[in-house]
Amino acid sequence: MSKIMDWRPEDPQFWKEKGSGLAWRTCGITTFSLISSFATWFVMSAVVVRLPNIGFKFTPMELFWLAAIPGLASGILRLIHSFFIPVLGTRPVVSIATIIKLIPMVWLGYAVQDLNTGFWTFIIIGFLSGMGGGDFSSYMPSTSIFFPKRLQGISMGIQAGLGNFGVSVVQFVTPWIIGAAFLGAAVGGPQVFTKGDVIKGALTLTKDASGVVTDVVVNKPDLAAALVITKDGGVVKDVVVQDTETIKGIKADVVKDASGAIIEVKKTEGILVGGPAPFTPVKKNAAGAVTDVVVKKVIKKGIWVQNAAFWYVPYLIISFILCWIFLRSIGTLKGRGFAGQFEILSSRNRSHVHQWNCVITYITTFGSFSGYAAAFPMMIKVIYGGFDGAPDPLAYAFYGPLVGGLSRVVTGPLWDKWGGSIGMLLCIGGEILACLILIFGGFLTPTSVAPFNGFFWTMLFMFLMTGIANAATFRQYPIVYAYSPGKGAQMLGWTGAWAAFGPFIFTGLIGLSITNLGNAIPFFVGAAVFYTYANILNWYYYTRKGAERGDWGNDGGTWWDKLSDAEKENMKKIDLHLH
Repeated sequence: MSKIMDWRPEDPQFWKEKGSGLAWRTCGITTFSLISSFATWFVMSAVVVRLPNIGFKFTPMELFWLAAIPGLASGILRLIHSFFIPVLGTRPVVSIATIIKLIPMVWLGYAVQDLNTGFWTFIIIGFLSGMGGGDFSSYMPSTSIFFPKRLQGISMGIQAGLGNFGVSVVQFVTPWIIGAAFLGAAVGGPQVFTKGDVIKGALTLTKDASGVVTDVVVNKPDLAAALVITKDGGVVKDVVVQDTETIKGIKADVVKDASGAIIEVKKTEGILVGGPAPFTPVKKNAAGAVTDVVVKKVIKKGIWVQNAAFWYVPYLIISFILCWIFLRSIGTLKGRGFAGQFEILSSRNRSHVHQWNCVITYITTFGSFSGYAAAFPMMIKVIYGGFDGAPDPLAYAFYGPLVGGLSRVVTGPLWDKWGGSIGMLLCIGGEILACLILIFGGFLTPTSVAPFNGFFWTMLFMFLMTGIANAATFRQYPIVYAYSPGKGAQMLGWTGAWAAFGPFIFTGLIGLSITNLGNAIPFFVGAAVFYTYANILNWYYYTRKGAERGDWGNDGGTWWDKLSDAEKENMKKIDLHLH
């Protein structure tokens, strides 16, 4: 049978004899599937940093939007998914959510192989990739329902923590798996990957008052023999490369099949003369005069970007089979249909007050984690990518989600003991500190690559704080709604839905801050203010002595523990419309 009609996790005897094994099996299988959800959700953030290198002509802000758009979809879909488990059950929801993610992965795998694929096509694919983030609001309510309150922190901490490893998986595996034809010719041939570094001190430019280059002095003898500078009317009109014995202009050495498709790219090295942006022609004004020019040492080689998407296909198929065979749904939940799910917004038992409080505090945890995870590769590329010795974004980006995910796994039991609200108070304070370090440490306005290590470690600290705080919420929110396990489960889905907009909002705002205001400082000032407000709410309603819905852990007790049996029954009756 796919439905369980007798489920009493709070009954110690039932839990020991029947409940524990099934609950942990469900948690294990759904966590295995959830890893693929997070990975496919963040595939676009890993792919976009490679698109300019293989020939796509997108602006930095367009790349930020491509990294952000899966977050828009995930937020919308989480609002829907937050209602599914109490109404439809674990087995059908998780199974279908797993297999449907094949659509954006297969589409993306083919799209990156065609340089004619437009920006809006990638936007649609990115939006569909957000399905991987949307279904989180079904996974967590499912786990909440299967486990007793005393194990909410550890069970959901393990699931969310290991599930969040999917973000690290995509950012760690992507640069490795796209480096060779691991999946064979069946999924397509290589693209020409171009990587260039400015040759420092190669040229000295003289410009007039309007910014037009009037003279170019080549400072390196080998380059002087290879660069041809054309002048007309006292201004520079062009700079081109003329091959010599020691200097070669960069060219792609490719082998094509009979249809013209590339089947092999041979690694080549040379120089490129162009504008300040990567792999662009010499920068000129409307009159054809040169306004900027640099010389870059360039490497061209083969890369298989489609592998970043296609390798999830077998994973998703295996996950679907496991979910369909081994998962079960609990058939005893007191659901009142989809309309009834909106009662979480009602005034009964002050549900609406705590619902919005939890949304705000959850944005500081998972919303921030997912937002920074999506933006991190582009932040590295845009803030530090223009300097000599610039770091490869994908060589560093995976560490942040790895730290955030691991911290969820190991700290869940701690907040079961001490209380989720206390964990939130400490960690949101840490996020405020990280913002201040980024703002005042000069890490967001570098003049060289030197501050990168400080930027990197501060961001890791930010990820650590968001991860630990997120583990605390898995304990705290079911306690806030202790009078109704159904509402507690739904709250995890509801707050997760709003926080899933994090990648869209954070990446979009960071991109706008950098491109329109010159740097990311305005964003982090706003983030620090928001975190401060959220922490005040958390302290007043959930942490201070006598707080309305306080959670001081299994040792210190909760607001629910302090109520009399009569008060508890009264709240349950109010929730069930019996008053």
